[in-house]
Amino acid sequence: MEGLPTTTKGDKRWRSKNLQTSKPSLLMAFFSCIAWLYVAGRLWQDAENRTLLANLLKKNMEQRPKVLTVEDKLMVLGCKDLEKRIVEAEMDLTLAKSQGYLKNQLRQSESFSEKKLLAVIGVYTGFGSYLKRQTSRESWMPRGDALKKLEERGVVVRFVIGRSANRGDSLDRHIDEENHRTKDFFILEGHEEAQEELPKKVKFFFSTAVQNWDAEFYVKVNDNIDIDLEGLIGLLEHRRGQDSAYVGCMKSGEVVSEEGKDWYEPDWWKFGDEKSYFQHASGSLFILSKNLAQYINVNSASLKTYAYDDTSVGSWMMGVKATYIDDNRLCCGSIRQDKVCSLA
Repeated sequence: MEGLPTTTKGDKRWRSKNLQTSKPSLLMAFFSCIAWLYVAGRLWQDAENRTLLANLLKKNMEQRPKVLTVEDKLMVLGCKDLEKRIVEAEMDLTLAKSQGYLKNQLRQSESFSEKKLLAVIGVYTGFGSYLKRQTSRESWMPRGDALKKLEERGVVVRFVIGRSANRGDSLDRHIDEENHRTKDFFILEGHEEAQEELPKKVKFFFSTAVQNWDAEFYVKVNDNIDIDLEGLIGLLEHRRGQDSAYVGCMKSGEVVSEEGKDWYEPDWWKFGDEKSYFQHASGSLFILSKNLAQYINVNSASLKTYAYDDTSVGSWMMGVKATYIDDNRLCCGSIRQDKVCSLA
């Protein structure tokens, strides 16, 4: 009897193995088909969208006139003219602000208000300068009733100081207590008192002083300077009514570019190859007329400060039509007999 075909154990294993390996392949093929159908659908949809957009654009272009009419040209020119007028109005407004806002209205209102002060004198001081303040009070700066009488003459004198980095600490409390006794401080609440912040202090002083007092002049002086007060008042009286006055002991000098040396200027590279400062008033004592102080107040946020307050103010004055007045009587270190200040 002929033998029937037989299936060995090896054949069974091979078939079962083929069935097991074919399942992943079928799954991969199935997912590939789905992905292909998705991509093809998206491409077809995008093509339809592009065709629709192209048709709309073509229709819109056909409806637009190919040549601008006279009315269209006049409209364009009118917009440009209006834009130009707006820019000119903004420039005029900025100029008016820098010159003390509306001068005519101010002068009219002055006759109905209190008499305009001659000057506000700010004496720069710090937390550790109590002895210097006492020296000033005992030499040239009036106290008590004498300070009030001086204000009646139109001159306000105040020690100028900011606040401690740690608000309300013992440094702030000591100043508040001293001011309660003497009433001769002008405290800059928004300024942090520190040596490296002195250039910013000058912005705070002029900005805040011009908001608090209406005066002809605003004077900055250091607390290590002795003042001939009557001489200074006479100097200011002589210049009463003079706008854009930047008065002081004018100087310039070398810009120190080596870090670690005295008077180092971090922005030394901005002063060119010669490394020389522009003309500016010495920081010991200088005077600004009201419209220049008003200019600092209006533009305070955008004014660049340098390493020192005197060069910072000098840089701001270069940007306006300030009248530089070099008065040797304000050179506190000079040997002139008629000078109004000297080193304490």
